[in-house]
Formats: sequence, C-alpha cells, structure tokens
Amino acid sequence: MRVLFAGSPEMAVPSLEAAARSHRVVGVLTNPDRGSGRGRKTEESPVKAAAKRLGLPVLQPEKPDAAARLAVQNLAPDILAVVAYGRIFGPRFLALFPRGGINLHPSLLPRHRGPTPINAAILAGDRETGITVQRLALRMDAGDILLQERIPLSGRETAGSLTALAADKGAPLLVRALDLIARGEEAGTPQREDEASYCGLLTRESGRIDWTREAAHIERMARAYNPWPGAWTLFRGETLRILAAGVPETREVAAAEGPPPGKVLGVDKSRGILVQTGGGLLAVTELGLQSRRAMDFRSFLNGNRDFIGSVLGEGK
Repeated sequence: MRVLFAGSPEMAVPSLEAAARSHRVVGVLTNPDRGSGRGRKTEESPVKAAAKRLGLPVLQPEKPDAAARLAVQNLAPDILAVVAYGRIFGPRFLALFPRGGINLHPSLLPRHRGPTPINAAILAGDRETGITVQRLALRMDAGDILLQERIPLSGRETAGSLTALAADKGAPLLVRALDLIARGEEAGTPQREDEASYCGLLTRESGRIDWTREAAHIERMARAYNPWPGAWTLFRGETLRILAAGVPETREVAAAEGPPPGKVLGVDKSRGILVQTGGGLLAVTELGLQSRRAMDFRSFLNGNRDFIGSVLGEGK
C-alpha cells in the first residue's frame, strides 16, 4: 500500500522505519521546524531527520489546510498511518485516503485517551498498559480497535523508559495492522464508551509537588514526569528536581502530632533522604537543584548541609 506517515517525536521513528521496510511510504507529515534553546536554534523533528535518511518526501504544514490537502493528494496515498503527530484531522483531510487512517496509541484504549497516556498510566499506578492500533475517527482516540498488545508494569518504569519500550513494541504492531488492511482482513472492535478515561497536556506546573499528597503518589510523579516536566519543588527559593524516590514501610504518624508535609526529617543510609508527606515518608534517592546535574542523595547532602530540617515547597 501507499502510506502517508504522520508523526514527530522520537517515539514515532521505529514505526516509520518499519513501515518503510514493509510498505511504500510516499511521504511523511511532521511538525514544522521549531526554535529551541537560548539561541533559538532551529531544530527539525526526529521523524523529519529519519525521513531524510530514508530519502522520503517531507511535508511540514502549520495546519492541514487546503494547501496541505493538495500536497497530500499529489502523493496519491492509500492510507494514513499516525504515530504521535499531535493533531486532529478533519473529515476533508481524512477523505484523501481511500483505505482510511490508523493511529498507534500507547495505552489500552479506551483507557487514557489523549496526548499523555504513558505519563497517565504511571501516575495512576496502573499494573499494566499497552499499545493499541485503532482506526482514525473524528473524535480523539475513539476509533475501532484493530490490534492491541498488553505491557505489564513493574512499578519502576519512568516515562522515558516506557516510551522507548512502547516505541519498540508499537512498530511491528503498526505494520501488522497495515498488512491486514492491505489484505482486506482487518476487523475493528468498537470501544466501550463507559470505560473511557482521558488525560491532558502536561505543563511545567504539572510537575510541582504537593507535599500534602501521599508518598506513593509523589513517588509515581517522579517516574511519570521523568524526563519532562520533572517532579519538582522549592528549596530555599530554588527549583529542586526529585528524580527518583521510594516509599519505605514506616509507622503512620497522626497529622496533628507529626512534622508538616515537606519537612526533611533526616537520612537513612540505605534508603535515602526522608521527607514527610501527607501520607507516609518519601525516601528521595536522586535529586538536583535548578539546571545543575542530578546527584545521588549522599552527594547532594555533602554539598547542601542545611538540607536536613528544611521544609520543601516554601519560597524562602
């Protein structure tokens, strides 16, 4: 089949490469180049870089308008294959594809519809997640399910590690779906709307730690928001990143009797820096100030001897 591939981040690259090996990718739709960093150096998306290596035509419209539709129509694609493109296509754009469109979504749909399903699964403490190939529909992530693969979660995954795993597992699943459609053997299963849940976009503020939450929730934040936006708090007015932590088994202390949430109580040489939360203790094992490199808890304490006894989250 003649495939138009749409995607932008690194996660989509394995799927593009796999699709190009098994079908004829006639073009690649990806986000426009953006300025980044202090010098606002223009950077191309990982998918664009991969498309150039593969010698594929690249389209980078700001939006799927009439000009973009004409450019796609000239490529004469049979089907649209989407992996993390980040935009919703309208009916006039989808009408360009005689075999319709498919989307690779890194969750067990209908759970965690939306743009951040990997972060959402970790933050919710799910015991499993997965990869779904669905038919593109006019509503986000609501199309019929073609293929689905489950991924058990150990409770140690970060968003970064789970994204890499989903990228590797998703590529062959996308190709399987294309193969089924090419042979006319696909069979879609409608999603159950009563089981649907949703996740939204992340901002830097998403990672701000509320120390009145339970320790288990904050530990999941550290993994769900690693590498971005990061779980963070304030220490002496500076941003402090919490990159890794654990939840030791401790006797609960009544809130009226115990220290305030965010209080750095001390250090356990085997478990980390102990911080009081709204429900139990958090043992922080890796952390770092502002844009400085992250450190293990022992190294951090060596350079910040006033850390023990402070209250995190305060502005001063």
